[in-house]
Amino acid sequence: MGYYDIIAENFQSTIETIAMSVDSLAECIGRASELMVEALLQDRKIITCGNGVDGALAQLFACNLISRYEHDRPALPALALNSDGAGMTAIADNGGLNDIYSRQLRALGQAGDVLLCISSTGQANNLLRAVQAGHERDMAVVMLSSATDGEFGTLLQQGDVEIRVDSLRRPRVVELHTMTIHCLCQLIEHSIFGSYSQE
Repeated sequence: MGYYDIIAENFQSTIETIAMSVDSLAECIGRASELMVEALLQDRKIITCGNGVDGALAQLFACNLISRYEHDRPALPALALNSDGAGMTAIADNGGLNDIYSRQLRALGQAGDVLLCISSTGQANNLLRAVQAGHERDMAVVMLSSATDGEFGTLLQQGDVEIRVDSLRRPRVVELHTMTIHCLCQLIEHSIFGSYSQE
């Protein structure tokens, strides 16, 4: 198989996954954006986390809110817990990798904040503990998950939102999670600022 065939197959697979997912994801994405907008309008923040490539998506989300998505507008409070390498390794050195997010959430999370947890692979104990810690701090949880994330759904409470990409191929899940993050950023920006443009 040549490079063109590999590229074409990847593009086609992505297109098919998107086409099959929009109906099942649209309502969940809309509810998640409303939850986040409500928190931001009450001067709360969105705290996000993930492992590996999911951590990169957590940072993407936080960057888009703090800086901008498409339009110039005031900054919005968002924090990616996996951005602090020194803090994470200090926690891991003292208590283990399972607590790298939950410990930070117990220190930084406040009632009314929203936790955005991103997982494109199976269960990760540090993310499960993050959800539990978020609930302890009276935070709502938005979970970006995949077809392999069975336990996360059992931890979510009334008012939480799970955005589950039903694909077993991680590249497709990551692509849909990226699109979901972009949709959330656009919906948040539009809901709070409309067609805001700084003069």
